[in-house]
Amino acid sequence: MASVNKVLTKLVVSKFGGSAVGVDGVLIPTIIKRINELKKDSKVIAVFSAPLTVYNGKQRSLTDIALEIGRNAEKGERTDIMAVKKPYQKIVEMVDKKLQDKCNATINSFLDKVESVLSEIIQKREFANENRARLLAYSGEILMSHVMNYVIQSSEIKSNVIPFDTWPIITDNNLESANFLARESAERLGDTEKLLEQNDVLSIGGFIGKTVDGLETTYERGGSDRTAADLGILFSKKYDTRIDFEKDSAVLSADPRVVKEELESITSLSYNEARIAGMFGMKILDPIAIKEIVENGVDMPIIITDMGKPEKITKIERSPGQKNGHPLKIVTGKKNCAIVRIEKESAERLFNSLDKDRRYSEFVVLSPFTRDDIEFTRILFLDGDYVKRNERYILGFDSLASITYNRGVITLIGDEMWRVQQVASKASSRIGEAGLNILNMDAQEETSRIIIVTEDSGDNIEKAIRAVHAERSKIKFV
Repeated sequence: MASVNKVLTKLVVSKFGGSAVGVDGVLIPTIIKRINELKKDSKVIAVFSAPLTVYNGKQRSLTDIALEIGRNAEKGERTDIMAVKKPYQKIVEMVDKKLQDKCNATINSFLDKVESVLSEIIQKREFANENRARLLAYSGEILMSHVMNYVIQSSEIKSNVIPFDTWPIITDNNLESANFLARESAERLGDTEKLLEQNDVLSIGGFIGKTVDGLETTYERGGSDRTAADLGILFSKKYDTRIDFEKDSAVLSADPRVVKEELESITSLSYNEARIAGMFGMKILDPIAIKEIVENGVDMPIIITDMGKPEKITKIERSPGQKNGHPLKIVTGKKNCAIVRIEKESAERLFNSLDKDRRYSEFVVLSPFTRDDIEFTRILFLDGDYVKRNERYILGFDSLASITYNRGVITLIGDEMWRVQQVASKASSRIGEAGLNILNMDAQEETSRIIIVTEDSGDNIEKAIRAVHAERSKIKFV
């Protein structure tokens, strides 16, 4: 008798960042509308970042405020946490009156934990590791997921929140920049699976992990994207899973804050194109999220949705079926980069350590050069602050290595740029016409990107992006 293939239940892991939530939760009604749409044909796991609020007259992320409060506590200063409580007090107004007392009790319970953590920081004069993770978790993402669960339930949606006791995201012991442990997470997924079976929607805080021993950890900033990807990895074997990032727009051919003219909507990207774009300055999603999906052998679609106009999407796939359209997909740029010049043999040891010990990959290798019969490797680090913090570590592999800061990079991205005639020469010509000096250029067909390095000074990078993007519409391709 022929076996019948079981049709998997659909699951969408939908991430709502701080900008999607809005200041003091002003955009939450739109989130509820989106969740109602998504749950029509799928189970939903909603991943929430900490909300935005106004602090000292400026729009700030609650994460940044918590970090400031933690640093003050490290100096022995006690800061009033009303700034943390304010956005939640506003969001409670959206909760059904029958649930408001429970919601307020939950908020107070978490803020009591925050006060306790602050007391410990003041006593120890140390704001790091588990205390840092606890302060951020209990003031931000975890508390937000609990409050949002009350809001979702108030809309008569069958929902629940994933408690930290049964947290499914297990990480290593690198408490402030944790790494996802897929096998250990899968082993602890049972309680979350049951909760998902019993509900239409689950809420969870992004950015936060948990060690095997139960300690709170955090990813690097932008880590809520990784939480969504990791949940997708974990559930992909049992559910027909897709990931949905709800934003204020789908992907465009350049950052609309930099380029105002001739912007094109990009409807399709490969994993590779999206990862490169994220590394080089486009706020599409954390490139480490894609890296983790690929490393775990998972193939699932990632959708970038314009939350206000959900018909406008960008679909990201391992191998997109759509091959038409302009092959130069995106022009982007990254400021605050650094270049390390290091002997080739020392560079190999550094690469191995960055991979195995630090699990850090935010760099690219530029073309090598030879001096006095010695071959040198040129490494472009995309975060100059990371290099500054780790100068001693990097120079430990070669004390004669040199580091140059204040570098910026303009990047042209597209898996099929080989179809573009003279794209590298046209791009470099436009940058020259804009009065900028090209310090290094790296154009390789196999990497789907062209990198142009220039000095990071004033608005150099923005001028270069605008100049190259203006050429994009004139470029002819096969």
